[in-house]
Amino acid sequence: MHGGAASMLRRLASVDPLLLDVGLALLLFGGTWLWAWYEPGRGTRPVDAASVLLTAVAGLPLALRRRAPFAVLVVSTAAAAVYHALGYHYGLNSMAPLLALYTVTLYRSTVLVVAGAVLVTAEWAHAGTLHPGVAWWSALGQALVVAAIAVCVGTSMRLLALRTRQLTDLAVELHREQATAAAHAAMQERVRIARELHDVVAHHMSVISVQAGMGRYVALSDPATAHATLEVIADTSHEALTEMRRILSVLRTEGPPRDDEDRDDGADLYAAMPGLGRLEPLVERIRMAGPAVETRVEGTARPLPPGLDLCAYRIIQESLTNVLKHARAARVEIVLAYGPRDLTVRVTDDGAAPQPAPGSTGHGLMGMTERVRLYGGTITAGPLPEGGFDVRATFPLPVPDERG
Repeated sequence: MHGGAASMLRRLASVDPLLLDVGLALLLFGGTWLWAWYEPGRGTRPVDAASVLLTAVAGLPLALRRRAPFAVLVVSTAAAAVYHALGYHYGLNSMAPLLALYTVTLYRSTVLVVAGAVLVTAEWAHAGTLHPGVAWWSALGQALVVAAIAVCVGTSMRLLALRTRQLTDLAVELHREQATAAAHAAMQERVRIARELHDVVAHHMSVISVQAGMGRYVALSDPATAHATLEVIADTSHEALTEMRRILSVLRTEGPPRDDEDRDDGADLYAAMPGLGRLEPLVERIRMAGPAVETRVEGTARPLPPGLDLCAYRIIQESLTNVLKHARAARVEIVLAYGPRDLTVRVTDDGAAPQPAPGSTGHGLMGMTERVRLYGGTITAGPLPEGGFDVRATFPLPVPDERG
């Protein structure tokens, strides 16, 4: 039952309003005319051509009530007043002006609503005094109540329509903001993934390139060294593939691998994120490529949040990649300084300052700067007065809880 009513309302809402108004006007005109024939004694004059004409003028203009509400009200009210003044049925042709007043309230200004209410009240009061035994003050009171009801209903519908438009506008704006936020989040995610890919690919491919070049020169003269370089290439390739799988796994929409899915070596791809705890294999690869790398920890090392741990690792990784690609350094020093409130990561080498390749936009330093800013830190990078290059990043750390 409720479903059928709702379906009918939806079909009515999809119909052209003009057709609905035409149907309403014809229904009101036909009903009024038939009612006048059914009760011929409620008036001093019988039904004739003039009464039918006045009934048509009072009711049929309602077909245009949405397009010219006040004009329709004036015409309908005037026709109804003439109809009653000539002595025709005193109970008919009063609904059309009332519907016109409702429409004026719905679509027009307060001034026109007040003017229309005065006209309808006067017409209804005049028709009420024609009823036998009804005093003028009673007819006027009834007319005021009826006009007030029409105005109140019209005002309520007008406010409802206004609120509906406001809610629609808010929904559109909310949808637009959600789309903008989603696009912004997607852009940030793309930047994050691109930064990860840059760090992984640039570092591991630099190590592989250096080791492959070394292996080519010593392949015949020093087989042991060539074998060692091939091991470094194999290990570096394996680690690069592991990190690439970890990054690509983040893009999967179904979440972490299920128990029935293949897992490389049984490891959770999401748990393969590097950090300072895996710094030694990274340093060892760089040593195998040529530079002597020294690592020093100052202060008391303590666990870091996963994101900050990865960020510090990537800063060191990118700095070492630049050493391999540009600096031609013989010695590199890595310092991790744990202070009470901050962590300083410093990578210093004795080679030449890195020079971006022609056409390069310096994505490495840009990526390091973006990473550090994400965690509220600062970073400086530049040549040293005595030669070499220095990268220094400082991150704020939470104060350890000393209460035990």
